[in-house]
Amino acid sequence: MAVQRPTTSRRVTALDVAREAGVSRATVGFVLNDTPNQTISEGTRERVFRAAELLGYRPNSAARALASGRSRIILLVLPDWPAEYRLRDYLDEVSLVLDKAGYSLVTYTRQPSQSARPLWESLNADLVIGTASFSAPDVASMLACGVRAIHPDPDHPYRPDVSLAFSAGPELQVEHLHERGHRRLVYAAFTEPYASSMVVARHAAANERARALGLPDLDLRRIDYREGAPQQVVREWLDAGITGVVAFNDDVAAAVVGTAVRAGLTLPADLAVIGHDDSPIAAMFVPSLSTVRIDTAALGRQFGEFVLHRVDGRPLPTPRVSAKPVLVARETS
Repeated sequence: MAVQRPTTSRRVTALDVAREAGVSRATVGFVLNDTPNQTISEGTRERVFRAAELLGYRPNSAARALASGRSRIILLVLPDWPAEYRLRDYLDEVSLVLDKAGYSLVTYTRQPSQSARPLWESLNADLVIGTASFSAPDVASMLACGVRAIHPDPDHPYRPDVSLAFSAGPELQVEHLHERGHRRLVYAAFTEPYASSMVVARHAAANERARALGLPDLDLRRIDYREGAPQQVVREWLDAGITGVVAFNDDVAAAVVGTAVRAGLTLPADLAVIGHDDSPIAAMFVPSLSTVRIDTAALGRQFGEFVLHRVDGRPLPTPRVSAKPVLVARETS
């Protein structure tokens, strides 16, 4: 009698695969889990794989995690950084590297109010990794939930190098405008419901470089693009003698440039603007946006390799790309 195919109304099980292939349930488990030290013929293996494919079998992840003690999930805890183009580019590359190794990347951003339970209490992650050392309560929560690995290691806390995210780009932005003869600069960012640590840190880095060049500090000016073109803000800058704008990212630069063009200003003669990230809008915008570029895709691949080193003991990757930003000078400066 032919084996009846399981219907789509229920999950296909390993027992269904065993019946289709004419083998035991244990044999299916040995084959699909690639269990070592088993004397299973190649013909039997092929039958099991064909049956699994025919039936559309997908292993039960919870059961596999229970059996193996591993979930193949990496939880990346992000700070309150805006999900801008380069960050998405970076995370896409991390996810791709991990996916090829059989891991899933889950990202999680802690909110300032933090009313919900932290995600590591719901996910059985093989590794919880952050951009900075976790607080003692967070570490205690992770350990209580059975998290197997935490990075940074709570027993060896450290201050990570965040120059890529915070200082390198703003320094080059200020240097570029200074070389173009601009001495009165302002730092522009979008209005936010709360102060992003990346905006604050990039602004501080821009100020530090400005002081080193003998320039006045850059005021942090928030603009709300949703209220329409903030022409009054640009006019106030010009009245105050501002000739150069350091923008937090290319979206902010585009908002400033669009406002200036609508006000009848000529860029960069009346106002020079430089963005950050070299996102697609920078080249497509008219006039095209000067900006700085960092190879975040390559850095993402390196980070993914570091994660595999941390969870699988693979060789530590050798840095192959510089975090130094590259100036992309276009029409706005």
